[in-house]
Amino acid sequence: MNEFLKIRLEKLKSLKEKGINPYPSAAFEVTHHSKEVLEKHQGLQAGEHREDEKVAIAGRLMTIRDMGKSCFAHVQDANGKIQVYVRKDSVGDKAYEVFKLLDLGDIIGVKGFPFKTKTGEVSIHVHSFEVLCKSLHPLPEKWHGLTDLEARYRNRYVDLIVNEDVRKTFETRSRVVAAIRQYLDGREFLEVETPMMHPIPGGAAAKPFITHHNALDMDLFLRVAPELYLKRLLVGGFEKVYEINRNFRNEGISVKHNPEFTMLEAYQAYGNNETVMALTEQLLFEAAKAAGQGTRIMAGETELDFTPPFKRLPLLQALEEIGGIEYGEISVDDLKKRLKTTSLQVKHVDALSKAELAYLFFGELVESKLIQPTFITDFPVEVSPLAKARADNPGLTERFELFVLGREIANGFSELNDPVDQRRRFEKQVELRKAGDEEGMYLDEDFILALSYGMPPAGGVGIGIDRLLMLLTNSPSIRDVILFPLMRLRDDEEKMIFE
Repeated sequence: MNEFLKIRLEKLKSLKEKGINPYPSAAFEVTHHSKEVLEKHQGLQAGEHREDEKVAIAGRLMTIRDMGKSCFAHVQDANGKIQVYVRKDSVGDKAYEVFKLLDLGDIIGVKGFPFKTKTGEVSIHVHSFEVLCKSLHPLPEKWHGLTDLEARYRNRYVDLIVNEDVRKTFETRSRVVAAIRQYLDGREFLEVETPMMHPIPGGAAAKPFITHHNALDMDLFLRVAPELYLKRLLVGGFEKVYEINRNFRNEGISVKHNPEFTMLEAYQAYGNNETVMALTEQLLFEAAKAAGQGTRIMAGETELDFTPPFKRLPLLQALEEIGGIEYGEISVDDLKKRLKTTSLQVKHVDALSKAELAYLFFGELVESKLIQPTFITDFPVEVSPLAKARADNPGLTERFELFVLGREIANGFSELNDPVDQRRRFEKQVELRKAGDEEGMYLDEDFILALSYGMPPAGGVGIGIDRLLMLLTNSPSIRDVILFPLMRLRDDEEKMIFE
């Protein structure tokens, strides 16, 4: 690296000696992008020129082929790559000397006219160019494969430069999020912003990150979910609200988990779990279309069908049919004994009810086998502290989770709006925390107060944007769809010393 850096620093010095500012402040007016020029001139005959048409593009040099008194190079911009042809007698002797000082990775702006080479490649014949940024670190020759995954995540900017598929993944992410917004905005949902620092963590069973505010001398928690604030807005009179937000959970890292992740949460007053199940189906339908794959997409070797309606299956029925546990026949003691034979690590087993144990077994035995989009419904009330109980069976709630390819994608329910019942359930969560459950919820007195003013019946849903994008882009890890995933610091991190 040091040798490469020395060579490039010498070239930088030579450019400056020739009166070239390698980092100019003047703007370069781009008139075209590579894709536009390529598509427009595919019909040219080999050797045909369009000297009357002027184009100006800017981008990064990705290849340079020196032919002596001329050079062929490829310039990459946001839309792709295009070949440029730089000839000494076209740009002039001094300018050609400058071009010969350029390296792969340098950013330039070129002006010229389109033509098609004798080999049939649409190119730009350059009559002038500008150096816009001198690159001092060489691009890697190879930047793919399992051995480079960690480096790709750490240096995402390089990954984006050299891997077109990675850029397409994040372009797809932007289109999907835009489609979700467009769908909700078109149905009179109001996009809002709620706090990211909470005095009390709430809205999900999760371990929070803790920080401290010096001026107020108080601990704050990075939000694990925006749910309780969004429901406060329903109390205040908004009827349809949503937020596409960042959540933070101080938990493990895996192919499905990153401590910082993106969620959509949407709430509709005067609706219920059925209302938001239908909304969830339609949002995934629109997301799949926005990803450019239609409603049937390939995830590895599996074809997934996002055409509504999705299959529905009650949780305890799924536990019996798929997990092999007959909930009505097995005792709580037998469930506790069987728990010891699984990979689950549970510190507070004695404090768990039969329904809570069943929920753990569902995650262990059933989730991974739910391949096609499937709504699991009727969750036990003990594991659904914010959901409304079913009128015909108070032990179950009007709650659902959507699973696709063995991954939880969405969670929603008829929102509990009874302040007395909500306090009782919060108190149960506090008991679990005292028994050792770090993910147990806190008792939020202000939220109880808000419910006491009256919240209309409502349905709410949260959709994991990152996990959804994993499906829609056929990505094996959540880190593949997060631009800058959290990584452990390295002791041997590369240092650029310019002396």
